[in-house]
Amino acid sequence: MVWKIEFTKSADKEFSKLNKDVKQAIYDYLIKNISISPRNHGSQLKNVSIVKLWRYRVRNYRLICQIKDQEVTVLLVI
Repeated sequence: MVWKIEFTKSADKEFSKLNKDVKQAIYDYLIKNISISPRNHGSQLKNVSIVKLWRYRVRNYRLICQIKDQEVTVLLVI
């Protein structure tokens, strides 16, 4: 099963500011790991009561994602 990956507007804006190598590394990580099995990688953020958020580390960047049924939304790239 392949998951759908979407960026929020703010995440897309931040992603566009990154250099080409970092963008490629993040893109590759999302395709190889997150689109196949998002809960098998990274870790769930604790003490977030409203929505369950997951974090993933790619180089010096952290991806914060919300996992819904069949969909992963990247909320912010720091």
